[in-house]
Amino acid sequence: MADPKIGVLVMSYGTPESMDGIAEYYTHIRRGHAPTPEQLAELTARYEAVVGGVFPLRENTNRQADGLQAALDAAAPGRYAVYQGLKHARPYIEDGVAAMAENGVKQAVGIVLAPHFSTMSVGSYMQRAREEAEAKGIAFEAVESYHLHPKLIEALVKRVKDAYAELEAKTGGEGPLKVLFSAHSLPARIREIGDPYEEQLLATSASVAEGAGTPDWAFTWQSAGRTREPWLGPDILETLKETAEAGYKGVLSAPIGFVSEHLEVLYDLDIEARAEAKALGIRLVRIDMLGTDPLYMETLADCVEQASRGAFI
Repeated sequence: MADPKIGVLVMSYGTPESMDGIAEYYTHIRRGHAPTPEQLAELTARYEAVVGGVFPLRENTNRQADGLQAALDAAAPGRYAVYQGLKHARPYIEDGVAAMAENGVKQAVGIVLAPHFSTMSVGSYMQRAREEAEAKGIAFEAVESYHLHPKLIEALVKRVKDAYAELEAKTGGEGPLKVLFSAHSLPARIREIGDPYEEQLLATSASVAEGAGTPDWAFTWQSAGRTREPWLGPDILETLKETAEAGYKGVLSAPIGFVSEHLEVLYDLDIEARAEAKALGIRLVRIDMLGTDPLYMETLADCVEQASRGAFI
């Protein structure tokens, strides 16, 4: 008997489940090309520095999927069933769609744990999900972005306010202080095709800064890939140097392009950027990530409901 529920495919980038899975994970990111021993050693060292051989990062996504299921159950009991699909780790996006098909799901909504749309990120997730759904006879509706959802902005405003107060305390009232919003860099060629990623990130940043009462802010990039083509910049390490040279005493790091703690936050910001700030003689405080914040879970649930009402209800 077919399951009457609407399937919800929650997608994210994915992380290895353990240190033993890093090579397979890195090979998948590189489209089947195994990393060199040097590349593998560098990535392994980063994970060792962050997790010390214990790997809790996958749990973040699991908790968010469970949180979304709870939020949907509260809003519409029995209507939705949440499945996971990861871009570079098991269960892959195709696995999530296959699981829905096995349970008789005929209608599905896809949403990514990333508020901002790019053809190279969210767009690629949705393409894979839609193609697999069509092959399995599942009608598929996509939530492409939610970067200005009021509850998302409210959650981020609270985090910026709290962290800014912490930064003020740590600098002893000595200023000035600057908020640096950031997100994962992408190849600069996205600007040539009118990709909305950068514009959406700036819109979120402006809205959060206004709500938090922190008008002295800038947007910067982080975690650029190491390829021959140019990536969007400047990188946060460059921006930190410019900020220190301009006389700032403290920086609030607000990585609004991410929704949970993983390598780009725990290593690139908490280790690399923090070390750079210390060397420059400025304080750096990072906002707490959204994780399973009820406002974020409600944001996702609201977007799923809106998408399903327009398509299936």
